[in-house]
Amino acid sequence: MWNITEVALQLPTSTASDRLLQPLWDYLLFQHFTLVSSPFFPVLLAFSSYVIFRVPFTILDVLGEISSLFKYKIQKERRPTIMPMLRTLGTDDLYNHLVFVLPAVLITNVVMPTPPIPAVAPTVWELISDGLGVLLIFDAQYFFWHLVHHKNPHLYRWVYAIHHDYISPFSWSTQHLSAVELTTVGFWSNIDPILLKCHPLTLTVFSIWMSVEEHIGYDLPYSPSHLVPFGLLGGAMAHDIHHQKPSSNFAPFFSHWDRFFGTAVTVKWTKKIDKWCEKVLA
Repeated sequence: MWNITEVALQLPTSTASDRLLQPLWDYLLFQHFTLVSSPFFPVLLAFSSYVIFRVPFTILDVLGEISSLFKYKIQKERRPTIMPMLRTLGTDDLYNHLVFVLPAVLITNVVMPTPPIPAVAPTVWELISDGLGVLLIFDAQYFFWHLVHHKNPHLYRWVYAIHHDYISPFSWSTQHLSAVELTTVGFWSNIDPILLKCHPLTLTVFSIWMSVEEHIGYDLPYSPSHLVPFGLLGGAMAHDIHHQKPSSNFAPFFSHWDRFFGTAVTVKWTKKIDKWCEKVLA
């Protein structure tokens, strides 16, 4: 790891670059270098992002019918309570990160040297293109992994079935994973940006948001799946359908792999959506 004093001397000031994100990157390096350079920073960022992103959807679930957004709830007859939320926080988030994620980070830090931290921030285009590249690669990796684990009864039973404990997903069920799946997903999430030589700012916070968003159980009109044209993103509705009809919608983010392999199942929001859900569950 770099010597903080030496690194600070090598860094340009925020006025030395005309890049839009340079002031932000300078602030992080000058004021929080110890944190940013720590091998545990990605873990802390991921964990805190998962918790923060769930807060508004937790409020929605607690409010229930009182909320004006309850009309967008996909499975209105299935509402999570406080206890499942607290249980997933303890057994899935805290336990998995302490028992599996942190040791994996320590081992990785010993085996692989910490990549040097660049002094220059990425351009906005680099941030977007690199982030999109990471999402596309991860989407392909998880699609085939997911498909195989559904097709093989032994893999499904011993590795993946735990994620389908909940027929109706909610935000806190995002990390309801087995140790094998968590390790696999964590490995891809860390190695993909390295392979693409992404800037540290291109941490997949957006992918964390998308992971949480597809589990919220609400088909909100302003969600990314509705904002991105041509149905390129699956979103909450697609993943909710997967939990109701497990032979469909295997891709985590995009829809092209499911379309290509004929596993895509989509439904447009109508007033009869609840009847459709009941029919699928029957």
